[in-house]
Amino acid sequence: MNMSRAPRVFLVFVGIFGATGVAAGAYGAHALSQQLSPYLLNVFQTAVLYQLIHALALLGIVALLSQSIASKALLISASLMVVGTVLFSGSLYLLTLSAWRVGVVTPLGGFMLISAWVSLLIAAVTYKKA
Repeated sequence: MNMSRAPRVFLVFVGIFGATGVAAGAYGAHALSQQLSPYLLNVFQTAVLYQLIHALALLGIVALLSQSIASKALLISASLMVVGTVLFSGSLYLLTLSAWRVGVVTPLGGFMLISAWVSLLIAAVTYKKA
């Protein structure tokens, strides 16, 4: 991905994750609270929580990239965060709303989110002020 376009592309995902995370949270609290078992409602709420947390984390990475902090590790972190959020939260939404078991998708998404944070750590440790 072109470094100059990266902040805008990732900011689009921040907006998508933020808006759909709030909408999903409201839907879960109002429409699903009487339809799902307490366990599945908790799973749904976990998906919302992780989606919103990673939207904010991604916003932080966008801020760093916008400050012309060119770092391959930051780009990798942001990319992993986007894909990891889609896989992790998306698979939990599918599980709760359709009872569709997606197998290894949820743990894979979780692994990608952990990897995103490790990549962010690497970006911090290897950062050299210009």
